[in-house]
Amino acid sequence: MSLPILLLRHQANFGPVLPLDLNASSVTRLDFSARNPTVLNADLRDTAAFSRLVEDMLTAAGAITGIGGYLENRIIYRRSEHFGAGLVEEARSLHLGVDVWVPTGTPVLAPLPATIHSLADNDNFGDYGPTVILEHALEGTIFYSLYGHLSRAEFRQLHAGQALAQGEAFATVGPYPENGDWPPHLHFQLMTDLRGHTGDFPGVARPSERETWAALCPDPNLVLQCRLL
Repeated sequence: MSLPILLLRHQANFGPVLPLDLNASSVTRLDFSARNPTVLNADLRDTAAFSRLVEDMLTAAGAITGIGGYLENRIIYRRSEHFGAGLVEEARSLHLGVDVWVPTGTPVLAPLPATIHSLADNDNFGDYGPTVILEHALEGTIFYSLYGHLSRAEFRQLHAGQALAQGEAFATVGPYPENGDWPPHLHFQLMTDLRGHTGDFPGVARPSERETWAALCPDPNLVLQCRLL
């Protein structure tokens, strides 16, 4: 059975990834593609200015939480050479997870029982910063979830092989610059196979490889269940 079908079967049993209602009226979808002129004309290398831009987008929508990004072809990765911007003919710009834009310090929860597969502080400009990968099992099927842009404080207390109960808080959303130098948010991603990666996994791909990566990284909203996505 494919992982998306398996996740659909178990949706009623998943817990939240963050301690908030992603279907509340205070949540809005944020667009970081070239369709959004506000983002297109912004200075994205200045993280403080980028953070103000996110806050302004939320305020304009009357919201306090932003969400979105799965398979969105984004322009915001032009801010960092980490994604090949200015270095290769086809840079990585296709987002493989869902971002939830929430304040620094927001707890991050295990949506179902898990073991910490691996973790790493991916400390590069525009990278994940502190990152945790959890391993899960459903009906004998193993899959993984990734949590990026975390705070170092809680991250330092974790270790590979650590068991987590469903609903257990194991991390918090980190501040910049320690979170990879991004406006505060959680990057949440699902993977069917880690392909040998530990503590890291591509969260952004080349647009021409969309079909391959979409099969490897199913829609995170199968777990998040946000009506806006």
